[in-house]
Amino acid sequence: MPFRPIEHDRASDMVMRRLEVLIVDGVLRSGDRLPSERDLAQRLDVSRPVLREALKQMEDEGLLVGRQGEGTFVADLIRPAFAAPLAALLARDDRAGRDTLEFRRAFEGWTAEMAARRATADDRAMIGRIVTAMRAAHEARDEAREAELDVDLHMTIAEAAHNLVALHVAHAINRLQVDGVTTARPKLYLLPSARERLLAEHLAIAEAVVAGDAPAARARAEIHVDGVAADLAELAAADARERASRDRLELFDLHVAGGRRDATAAPSSRPPRNDESAA
Repeated sequence: MPFRPIEHDRASDMVMRRLEVLIVDGVLRSGDRLPSERDLAQRLDVSRPVLREALKQMEDEGLLVGRQGEGTFVADLIRPAFAAPLAALLARDDRAGRDTLEFRRAFEGWTAEMAARRATADDRAMIGRIVTAMRAAHEARDEAREAELDVDLHMTIAEAAHNLVALHVAHAINRLQVDGVTTARPKLYLLPSARERLLAEHLAIAEAVVAGDAPAARARAEIHVDGVAADLAELAAADARERASRDRLELFDLHVAGGRRDATAAPSSRPPRNDESAA
């Protein structure tokens, strides 16, 4: 239980320390609402004045935010990986998509390996529950839920790596991850058997992590990202072919409507240059 009774002379300091550890460990995340003052005081086994003193100090330090009539919330401590203007700029640059996948391959491969080495019984239980939910969403063909659970699985594995820096990096790039999965999945579903393959890849990663097979966990995470990258490249190439063909067809129709095509026009009477005739 995260909110265990406090035992210390300076109870307010210990309350602060307990809540700070929960924030650092990622148990309490930005925007999370704390239990009510009465409930939290009972859980921590401290008086409400002691609790108020601790919460006030944490608000002064910018760790918590009190909202009148709503309660106390963890402050927005993790900023998005990119400010909105830069994120919009990157979204228009093809290199950003490739670089995101390159980063994901390295980061998710490493976190999967570390999770396989370090995951606790509770971590494995959470991964198992996500896998069960993924199977159910897949069976129901609930694509929105599948995308949500995709992000949840990768985030839970990052948390199971038990590296504080990796944990908060994962939280910082969470928006990027959500946007990427939400955008990519409908495209990937255009490919035959994509839904089945994505599910199989996620289950394989989860299985290796739960089994404690670190090399397999890393390899399967990397294979998953490589597969997504290859599929997106294939779809982009197909889109480019479709676009080029469509443009040629439109131009062809314009020329037919005008009675001629440029390609059928009389050749130029200009005599060839020496270098052209040699070609």
